[in-house]
Amino acid sequence: MIENRMLFARHAAELSIYDTFAPARDVPLRADELLYCAMTQGRKRMHGPHPAHDFLPHQSYVLAPGEQVLIDFPEATLQRPTRCLTIAVERERLRRLCDRLDRHAPLPRGSWQTVHRHSWHGHHSEATQGLLERIAGSFLQADTDNDLVLDHGVDELLGRLLRQQGREFLLACAAAEPDHDPFSAVLDHIEHHLAQPLDIDRLCRLSCMSRTRFYARFAALLGCPPNAYLLERRLHRAAALLAQGMAVTRVAYEVGFQSPSHFSRRFQARYGIAPSRYRAHAAPPPPD
Repeated sequence: MIENRMLFARHAAELSIYDTFAPARDVPLRADELLYCAMTQGRKRMHGPHPAHDFLPHQSYVLAPGEQVLIDFPEATLQRPTRCLTIAVERERLRRLCDRLDRHAPLPRGSWQTVHRHSWHGHHSEATQGLLERIAGSFLQADTDNDLVLDHGVDELLGRLLRQQGREFLLACAAAEPDHDPFSAVLDHIEHHLAQPLDIDRLCRLSCMSRTRFYARFAALLGCPPNAYLLERRLHRAAALLAQGMAVTRVAYEVGFQSPSHFSRRFQARYGIAPSRYRAHAAPPPPD
């Protein structure tokens, strides 16, 4: 047996847990509805409507309805299978959640929307990783509440994905038109001062809000307080610098950490891999 699939269908959502026990190439995966994928163990190589790239734990991959991707399993073994969790979600459920988010946390421009790209691939937070492990564990252990765990877990997972999409939308607005609205100016300022401590008074002036209103509005739009957002953006920038081959210690100071060891702990908690290993895996080979 090369692959085993466990399937659970509940509440306009379908959860599958795949275990692959031997190396394989060009295995097709097609999305009839929006398909959310997360690695929990091992490594895949994804080929689809995008350049080929590795898919690792602590990462999310989303396929739009009707899209297909081809998958390689270079490291799967019987002793350590490659494990992936997928959740297929009916479009109507996603639309209802978009409407709720638009009512409770409208973006400065436009509204919460579903993913229009063919696919989306990115790192997710520790909280999202914990949520995925809780959903998978509930079914693998035959938890009597697994029906409830999946129902609420899917909404939370989609909410996190949509917030990430909204966050990228806000960052794109900030980069293109930093003076378009107060929050674009706030994000543009943070992005250009990642290595510095947050100046909340300055951000409040940029947003034209009191401290209380600023914190509330920031959390509603970004899904986290300003300091947590700054940490996430620092780690995101650090990952990009490591992928370019920059030394770990230099990266730590470049993005504002005072201690390389503290940076390493934070990076591993966020990405599930030590920065030195991330650099070795992602950095381009030196020229001949």
